[in-house]
This record gives sequence, structure tokens and C-alpha cells, in this order.
Amino acid sequence: MSTAELHTLTGAYALHALPEDERREFERHLADCEACAQEVRELSATAARLGLAVAEAPPRELRDRVLREITTVRQETPSHGRPGRAAGGRTGRWSAYALAACLAAAAAFGGVAVWQNQVAENARQEADRAQRQNEQLAQVLSAPDARTSSGELTGGARGTVVVSQQQNRAVFLASGMAPPPSGKVYQIWFNDEGTMRSAGLMDPKASDDAVLLDGPVDRATGMGITVEPAGGSAEPTSDPVALMDFPTV
Repeated sequence: MSTAELHTLTGAYALHALPEDERREFERHLADCEACAQEVRELSATAARLGLAVAEAPPRELRDRVLREITTVRQETPSHGRPGRAAGGRTGRWSAYALAACLAAAAAFGGVAVWQNQVAENARQEADRAQRQNEQLAQVLSAPDARTSSGELTGGARGTVVVSQQQNRAVFLASGMAPPPSGKVYQIWFNDEGTMRSAGLMDPKASDDAVLLDGPVDRATGMGITVEPAGGSAEPTSDPVALMDFPTV
């Protein structure tokens, strides 16, 4: 199989739809092709997201019929900037049959996911945003000037705040946090010399959480946590459940 043809197999590989020999050959190619590796990661994440979407039970014969028909249709190799059609190539990467193969693979996991372009785009944007946030969080934690301060929180929980003046960012690490009341969320605030500035929301479902505080540290000397309505508030509406000073140099 040519390299050009291998580039077309990312979708089928992400959905475990390749024969064993093609899977092994593609995995050898994948080790040397970062573009295909990135596309496989994105398609796998999208498939997982779609698996959680509204589903309906497919006909029992759908998977076998689609996989049987797809073997009779060849896929066009990507042009990579070259006009025309490559000899012996396969039809377009996301042809109707490729889409049908995705639906068949989803059926094998218990249902046919509702495939919508907007859902796929939202999944990609969310993954990109999470990756950027994780990278920023790691930069703060690994910064040469990172300083930490820890303390006990309400209910036996423990919190640690990490501040980097070079990055002008802070990270809050929580352990053993009790869930907020129903319909409420923990909101973090920068303490700007007595004025509270919103620094983001904690995951209400996570008792252990790592939060990159939203916004620069600037002149903030500490942080606080309050219980707020879902979605957060423009300013604190309850007494703080935790107050912590930022570490000093």
C-alpha cells in the first residue's frame, strides 16, 4: 500500500474498522507520520463524544451490510496540492460510504450516534481549549519561580495554591472537597487588597481538582472560594468557605 493510500485510513483506524494486515501496516506508518497521528487523536475524541450523543437502535443487518458494501468502493488518495485523481486511489476520504462506516462502527458499540457537523466542531474546539489550558497549567506548576502555599479548608479538605510571578498566573489544587449544594458551584476569587475579582469556577463533580485561575495575578495577595449559583456570580453572594494567602517570595 502506498503512503498516499495510508493517509486515507485515519478514520477507519480510529473506528477499529481496518483488517488486521492493514491495521499493522497503518500503525507502522503512524509511528512516523505526526499529521496522521494528530488526525487519529481528533477522530477518536470525536467518536467518543458522538457515542454519548442521542442514539437509536440500528437494524441488526446494518453493520454487516455497510462493511460488505464499503469493500467494493475505493477511496481517492488526498491530492496534497496536486490536481486530478491519483491512479488506483480511493474515493473521497469522507465519502458517503466512509460516513456509513462510522455509523456502523458506532452501532457495534450499542447505537447509531447522531452525526452533526456542529457537534464535531464543538468537540474539536473543546479539546483544543482543554489542551491549551493544560499547557498553561503545566507552565505555572513548572515555572522556576513557582511558589506554593497550602492549608486546611472547610470540612477537612485541603488546598494548595501555586503562584508564578513570571507567568503572572496561579493554580489552585483541591483535595477532598465536598460537593457544593444542588444547583450551586464553587467560585474562586482573587483578593485584590480586599476587592474580590472572579478567577473562575471549580468542577462541581470533582472532589479533587486542579484549576488554572482565570486571569492574571497582578496585585492579588490571596484568593477565596464562595458558593454561588450555577454559572457563577459577578461578585461574591455568600461568606467564603476558604481564604488563602498567596505565597511570598
